[in-house]
Order: sequence, then C-alpha cells, then structure tokens
Amino acid sequence: MGEHHEPIPPLATVGHLALDERELVTWGEQLGRSLAPPLVIAIAGELGAGKTTLTQAICRGYGVTDGVTSPTFTLVHEYSGRRSKVYHLDLYRLRSSRELEAIGWDDIVAEHALVIVEWPDRAAELMPPGHIPISLAHLPERPDRRLLYAGGHT
Repeated sequence: MGEHHEPIPPLATVGHLALDERELVTWGEQLGRSLAPPLVIAIAGELGAGKTTLTQAICRGYGVTDGVTSPTFTLVHEYSGRRSKVYHLDLYRLRSSRELEAIGWDDIVAEHALVIVEWPDRAAELMPPGHIPISLAHLPERPDRRLLYAGGHT
C-alpha cells in the first residue's frame, strides 16, 4: 500500500472523536485531501452510522466530482479522482469472503487506486495489510453525534 499517515482525528489523544454530521463531513474531506494511492480504507459501523456520508466526504476531498452513492445492490462503484480511480465497495449483502472473487476483489485492491470498503468484516482475512480501519458508532445519549475511531485505535 502507499505511504500514508495514520488518520488520527486532530485533538483526539485516544484516536476517537464524537462528531456531528457536519464535523464528520469536514473530517472526511480533510482525510480525502491527504490520501495518496494505492490505499484501502475500511469503514465499519452499524446501519445508519454514517459510513456512506463519510465515504462521500472522503471522495469529495480526494477530488471526485461525480455524485457518490451507496453501491448496496451493485456492490462496487467506480469514480475518477484527481490522483487515481476510486472504488467504493459495499459488502453488506455478501455472505462470505469467498464471494469477493466474483466482484474482482484481487484486481481492485491491486490497482493504483483509492479503495473504500463499507462492511469490511465481510472481507475479513482478505483485507490487505496496511489498510486504514475506521469505525463509526451511534452514541445512545447523543443521537445527533457519531463516535469515530480511526487508524490503529479502532
């Protein structure tokens, strides 16, 4: 994978922040501007946690001008960024990591591209070394905020 810095949120000494949607989008855009391919980002979190919102922000920061939508039924969307292609994968509907072969997983992660994977647990052991894990979680006491863990702190 390409050389990158761990995307630890600014001012987060323990690697996490509680963010509202606007702050999550700003953080994602900043992350997108700082990334260099090839790189895989794995975004985990329950339904409605903000995985696609964060992906859209990362893509905007990375220079994608097309509308970024969730590939829940197509599994993979491909976009053009300023520095490389961007692949956005939503693995929610996969039953096992063996199904990744059918969507061209090995070719996608081998490309000089930014690859953003939602529901990365479906890829399990096939996630490449050096990928950046990000996790989003609901805060029960603050429904307007998400807890974001990034880098080695997930």
